[in-house]
Order: sequence, then C-alpha cells, then structure tokens
Amino acid sequence: MAKQGAVITAVRPDSIAAALGINPGDVLVAINGERVPDLIVYRYLCADENLEVEIEKPGGERWLLEIEKDYDEDLGLEFAASTFDGLRRCGNKCLFCFVDQMPRGLRPGLYIKDDDYRYSFLHGNFITLTNLKPRDWEYILRWHLSPLYISVHTTNPQLRSRLLGNPRGGEIMAQLKKLAAAGIQMHTQIVLCPGLNDGLELDRTIKDLSSLFPAVQSIAVVPVGLTSRREHLFPLRRVTPEEAAAIVNRIAAWQAGFRRRFGCGLVYGADEFYLLANLPLPPASYYDDFPQTENGVGLTRLFLDDCKAALANLNRSEIQARRVIIATGTLAAPVLAELVQEVTARAGNLEARVVPVTNFFFGPQVTVAGLLTGRDLLRGLKEAASWAREKEGVILLPDVMLKKDAPVFLDDLTPEMLAAELGVEVEVVPATGKGLVAGCCGRVAIR
Repeated sequence: MAKQGAVITAVRPDSIAAALGINPGDVLVAINGERVPDLIVYRYLCADENLEVEIEKPGGERWLLEIEKDYDEDLGLEFAASTFDGLRRCGNKCLFCFVDQMPRGLRPGLYIKDDDYRYSFLHGNFITLTNLKPRDWEYILRWHLSPLYISVHTTNPQLRSRLLGNPRGGEIMAQLKKLAAAGIQMHTQIVLCPGLNDGLELDRTIKDLSSLFPAVQSIAVVPVGLTSRREHLFPLRRVTPEEAAAIVNRIAAWQAGFRRRFGCGLVYGADEFYLLANLPLPPASYYDDFPQTENGVGLTRLFLDDCKAALANLNRSEIQARRVIIATGTLAAPVLAELVQEVTARAGNLEARVVPVTNFFFGPQVTVAGLLTGRDLLRGLKEAASWAREKEGVILLPDVMLKKDAPVFLDDLTPEMLAAELGVEVEVVPATGKGLVAGCCGRVAIR
C-alpha cells in the first residue's frame, strides 16, 4: 500500500530538518495537523513560526516534532515532485492536442496529459479549467493561487466546447470572472487554429479577455503546433506566412488601443508569427515585462538583445581559434546565421556554421529546436561534423534540446552518444545570447 504523504528525497545538511534527525526516505505526513498534498500547502504551512510536524519513518514509526523557527526560515526538505497526491489529468479531447500527435516509443512521461492547476501556479503550466471540481475551486480560492496560466483559445462557448472536446468548455468566461472577483491574476493563451478561432473569433476573444483587465494580465496568441502524425485526427493546417503577417497586424492594432487604455500592450504575438512572415521582431518595449517567454513570446527578442550585449563586452584576446557548428531547428536558423556572422566578424579567428536540422521524428513542419531528437541531430549533422573534425571543432547544442532534469534528448540519446557517433566534441550551452557567444568563442570571459 502506498504511503500517505510526501516522500522526502533530500535534506539540506545545515537545516532544521537535519538537526532533528529527518532523513531522505522519511515521509512528511502533516504540518499543524493538516495533510500536505503538495508544495503549495507545504510552503504556506511552513511560514508559521511554531510548527507541529508529523513524520513517518521507513519502518512505520511516527514522530511528532515541535519546531520554533523564524518566520522566513525553511525546514530544508526536498521532494521528488511538486504534488504528493498525484497529478490532475486532462479530460479534454482537444482538436489540436500535441500529445495525440506524438509517435510511440518516447519516455512514458511525455504522453501524460495534465491539467493540474497547482502546476499552473508553481511552474506556469497552462490549464483549461474544464477539469476543476468543487474541491479544486475551494483549494484555489483558499490558498489564493495567483497568477494562474489559462488556455482560453476562444470565448465563444460553442466553439470552445468544440475545440476542447468538452461540453464544459463553454463556461470559460464565468470561470474567469470568478477568478477575477477573487483577486486572482491570470495569463491567458490563444492557440490559433486557422479557419476556426482566427479572424472575427480572435477579435471577440481578445475583446472579452481585455474586459477582465487587470485580472487578465496578458494574452498570448500562438500558432497551432502540428506534427506529421495526425492520422484519424481533425484536419487542421498550419498558419501560412500571409496569415501570420495578417495576425501580426491584427494584434498590433489591438495593442495600440490597449496601450492608450491600460498603459500596456496586454496582447502579444508569438515569435513564430514574425519568423514565419519574415517580419522584423518587435523591440523589447512591445513585450512590456515579457510575461510569456516560456510560451515562445518575446524569447527571440531577449536572445537577440542578450547576444548583442555579450558581443559588446567580448574579450577578444581570449577567443580560441576553432571551428564551431551551431545546431538548431529550421525556424530560428536564419536569425542565428545573422548573429553568428557578427560573432565571427568580431572574433576574427573563429569559423562557425549554423546548421538547421530537419525534424523527421515529428515531421518537417515542426521547426523548433526543443523538439529535435538525438537521431534527427545525428542525421542532420553528419556532413557538418566532417568539416568540424578537420580542425578539432565542436558542436554547440542549446540546452532546450535536453530534458530539464537529465542530459537526454526526447528519444533518450545523450550528447555523449552524439559526440561518439559524429566524432566531434559536443557542448551543451544555455539557450541565451550570452551562452551562444561564449560557446562559440571557447567559453571566454564576457565582461
């Protein structure tokens, strides 16, 4: 029978928990008599200065510890996951669900459809609100989970129910108003599906969401992501370059009005629209405080500005003479190529190539670097690797290609395996402008 509570995976050596004899493998059962289902409750309860902590040892022995501490002092416990009572699964059947388009054979965790509001608060995961039960609403309001990240897509009740494959989808505006009334801030997204929620439907959604400002803090419009594995699924298509340009103009018109009314842009277009339409990326001021970079909104602008700042502070005397391959997806390759030209011009003795790698695993229409597999990299880098080997070169990979908590690609190959197969050193660098410049130049100091 599974243990009830949070299994402790690590204890900080100099912490209160360590001094009291709490060890990895112990289970946190309760704090001040209240069960602890997740990190949120754990952090809230630990804020008290006087705690009564119940611990269960591996043999079943129960300890009840009385603790006096400073208000902001942590116990020093770590856990394997953010939730201790499982994950809230998604009950929707979205027409554009990316998980439904994934081929078999990847890590089991990649096929999990979650719709857990706690991960929205803790990690910025987007949720639909359709799967909330009364107890979930009570939890959100009791612990005041703010901000939340919410997938809206459309505020048309019938259309949203259709897009999500869930009759509860039409309740979205009432749900958003309920959160707003409770003082909970929201960041929202619209996954744009051509012919369904674009055009006048997009206008309606932006207008409805803006009526909830300032509770609605941002609206991101992002293109639908489609793989080549859509057999027996709803016939969706990608946004065309012409449509991308029209969407950019539509968002710009809305944003101009919001700046006059609210003092901020409120609605922002994904970088992919600009790259697809071959339009210049907006300046940093367009994105205000960059509320949705994890959603691909403004990330390229931050990258470009960071790269230029790194170039301006580059210590040229320390730059190594070598050949460098920068691997990326096909979408960002033209932007990276321009940047790398600047790097090589400034470095002088550096040779560098940007290699756009086609995604055969998900299909060539998937163009981002973060969804490239190790096998696609092997296939796409063979020719460039022979060029790099002539001068003991190196292949640079952005860290977004790897699992966050382990150095493996989506198909479980590792950078070490890639290096062995290609016969070229592989370096993983931060997916930032500074990371690119430093990686190209041999990790030299940037002032």
